[in-house]
Amino acid sequence: MPDPDLSIVVPVYEEEASLPELADRIQAACEAYDYEVWFVDDGSRDDSWAVIEALHARDPRFAGVRFQRNYGKSAALAVGFERAQGRYIVTMDADLQDDPAEIPGLIDALEEGHDLVSGWKKERHDPLSKTIPSRFFNFVTRAFSGIDIHDFNCGLKAYRREVVKSVNVYGELHRYIPLLAKWEGFDRITEQPVQHHPRKHGETKFGVERFIRGFLDLITVTFLTRFAVRPMHFFGSIGTLAFVLGLAISLWLSIEKIFYGVYLSDRPMLLFGALLILFGAQMFTTGLLGEMIVRPRMEETAGYEVHQEVVPSAAEPPSEKTASEEAPV
Repeated sequence: MPDPDLSIVVPVYEEEASLPELADRIQAACEAYDYEVWFVDDGSRDDSWAVIEALHARDPRFAGVRFQRNYGKSAALAVGFERAQGRYIVTMDADLQDDPAEIPGLIDALEEGHDLVSGWKKERHDPLSKTIPSRFFNFVTRAFSGIDIHDFNCGLKAYRREVVKSVNVYGELHRYIPLLAKWEGFDRITEQPVQHHPRKHGETKFGVERFIRGFLDLITVTFLTRFAVRPMHFFGSIGTLAFVLGLAISLWLSIEKIFYGVYLSDRPMLLFGALLILFGAQMFTTGLLGEMIVRPRMEETAGYEVHQEVVPSAAEPPSEKTASEEAPV
């Protein structure tokens, strides 16, 4: 069976009332494509899975995966990415706030040569308690990542298949898939304004605490993308700064003691300088341990994503010309 043109991955958590309408909207928007839909039930306690089974019975293009318990959106996306076989992959939320009618426009942007297209909810239908922290979060993420998109949290995104097969999404890193994709070399990233609808059923599953976790994950993903294969550059830089500063303080205090007879027993700077030297040495040690852990993995060529390859083949021996053939006429 040939791979479909399009795979749609939809994380689901207690959205039984929204799923039938969402399926109808997907069918209407994607009739021009050979598509499949993966609903990933993230441990819902309502009848979401029964609705998914009913949708599958009605249309086999709608498939589903059910978790034993709630693992989070990143886990749902990771499992959906693993099963998706389409040339293009679209993700969207199940609460009807993302509009399936936007999918053809996202696909058009991919066909223009982009690796990833992120939706931008320019006009949001959410309370201020959600929109204001989200704007601040997006501003900080944009500054840290260097990726010029306005809405990292938008669930409506489109990818080339090779992008989702290359990124490793876990924890709460679904917000940073564009950054993970950029790290893997897929830097043709753009955004497209999309329509955002008010929630029709149920309540939002996210609270303020997700922004706290989001900033912690931003630190994690920034470290992993910049220093995962060179930990000494991170820890060594901090260690060098601390060690040199501590050494300078200790040297100055030593000069005061030797040449000026200044007593150091009541000088807090003496202890501070010694602590900086010890801290710098610890950072160096941590960096070296990190290099020892990373080196065996990086020595394996399988750790690199090869995009294209031209392999050598046996060359044909040059044809032998006779002396008469080579002689000038």
